[in-house]
Amino acid sequence: MQLGFIGLGRMGGNMVRRLLLGGHQIVAYNRSPEPTKEVEKLGATAAYSTKELVEKLTLPRSVWVMVPAGKTTDEAVTTVAALLAPGDTIIEGGNSHYKDDALRAAELKKQRLHYLDAGTSGGIWGLKIGYCLMVGGEREVFARHEAIFKTLAPENGYGYMGGHGSGHYVKMIHNGIEYGMMQAYAEGFELLQKSDFQLNLPAIAQLWQQGSVVRSWLLDLAASALAKDPQLARIQGYVEDSGEGRWTILDAIEKDVPAPVITQSLFTRFRSRQAESFGEKLLAALRNEFGGHAVKNK
Repeated sequence: MQLGFIGLGRMGGNMVRRLLLGGHQIVAYNRSPEPTKEVEKLGATAAYSTKELVEKLTLPRSVWVMVPAGKTTDEAVTTVAALLAPGDTIIEGGNSHYKDDALRAAELKKQRLHYLDAGTSGGIWGLKIGYCLMVGGEREVFARHEAIFKTLAPENGYGYMGGHGSGHYVKMIHNGIEYGMMQAYAEGFELLQKSDFQLNLPAIAQLWQQGSVVRSWLLDLAASALAKDPQLARIQGYVEDSGEGRWTILDAIEKDVPAPVITQSLFTRFRSRQAESFGEKLLAALRNEFGGHAVKNK
């Protein structure tokens, strides 16, 4: 199948590589030209502007947008939509908010363009293992692009979720769950690291992968990281968030669903970014004021 692809970053570039290996015809564009030249060497058709990308595709055209969520995605979708013709399709594979998808699909419908939101999970390992794809939009448009999803995903690794926004909604909840799982592993391994037994953390991570109820791909990655640096001495404990954990918590609030684990895991990430917490300084000051408890001065 022929597909235009916009965005050749860590995810997008490897997705194009996997599609090329699967025999698809890819017309690729990236804002900076170097990644475009790299995939051209692998068999992609290079485009150095959105206009050139659209011109090199045959009707009906399909374009996958894989750029950072927010303004960058909005601009990319708007730009390519202005160049497409009725019956063409835009697939948005980034981490857009699911409520934005419904608005975007409605606007594109006025131009008689189709739209699919494809929640994509797999990270930098997707090239080798495949990407889990959660797709929302019109079912018949999903079916028309199924060959693309089948190539990108591992066996049984893609699915139709429902109407516009459902793909990114499922991906949002997926990422919220991921926050909680990662936090549980982090806390457990910190306890192991601080025990009196001088435990071999990489070996334990590998052991737990053999039949344990806590085995997972995240634990595989923990084992890999610990094998490289058992004390994680080269890593600063500063943890960013992509925004989807926040959206998951807001969704839980809207639906009156208790989500304490996901919420606390997000707040722990916020704490990791503070070199010194004013709140914790106030806690120490209050203990000193009411009970005379000692404080550590600078």
